[in-house]
Amino acid sequence: MLMSGLKSIGAASAEASAGSRWQIGDGLTVNRLGFGAMRLTGEGIWGWPSDRDNAKKVLKRAVDLGVNLIDTADAYGPEVSELLIAEALHPYPKNLVIATKGGLTRPGPGQWSPNGKPEYLKQCVDNSLKRLRLERIDLYQLHRIDPKVPAEDSLGALKEMQVAGKIRHIGLSEVSPEQIERARKVVPIVTVQNQYNVGYRKWENTLRYCEKEKLGFMPWSPVGGGHGLRSGSKLETLAKQHNASVYQLALAWLLHHSPVMLPIPGTASVPHLEENLAAASLKLTAEDWKALDGLEA
Repeated sequence: MLMSGLKSIGAASAEASAGSRWQIGDGLTVNRLGFGAMRLTGEGIWGWPSDRDNAKKVLKRAVDLGVNLIDTADAYGPEVSELLIAEALHPYPKNLVIATKGGLTRPGPGQWSPNGKPEYLKQCVDNSLKRLRLERIDLYQLHRIDPKVPAEDSLGALKEMQVAGKIRHIGLSEVSPEQIERARKVVPIVTVQNQYNVGYRKWENTLRYCEKEKLGFMPWSPVGGGHGLRSGSKLETLAKQHNASVYQLALAWLLHHSPVMLPIPGTASVPHLEENLAAASLKLTAEDWKALDGLEA
């Protein structure tokens, strides 16, 4: 049953197509509430999902509801998320932006290890192009800066791929303003993807830098990830007052908190997807927003 304080799913879809948008780089206009495809994989973000057809249904439903920014990475599965996106959506709808990432390897389930070596990153780009069935990746993000490799070397490799026409725009993940400044001396940066949500605001300074420089900020774990939000009584109370879930309230707050915010909530459930996207229709009072601003854990 739909929440009484929210628009219907059909209305939410219409708003997703005509409402709040952001321009990534030179003309990639996206609806600000996107979709993260990490959780379409198996347990531990490893292997294929137990229900492959359901995963593809989620992707198709997201596009039906107006999502035109899908975030993934070669490490999700690994490879599985990218393959599922191509299986479900290729040939891609016009104006669909698929953002992927490289630079994290997967030794096993739940394990993540950075590799920023230039030749490895070039290989990552080529392999992602093949899996996604693309000639050019609209947004390619360095998944992590490898402490064992100079950032200039890693980004230089991505710049070469950009010059070769294989990447349109480049982004970063889990970075400080100082790291972004350093990266921008090598190559233009258009987005930053750091962990951020209503209960976790470690990267507030990076968000404010992105606002100042007009860079898109794509918060990963926008509703707390697999562990959920440490919701607290205020968040739960406000959600109940608006007949909404704490996740909808958390997403609505992100959209309200900054104009450069591009949340990418992920799920393997169509009903949960629909619930998340309806969050764009949630309307709160100034007092409610102020209360949410004070909920940082």
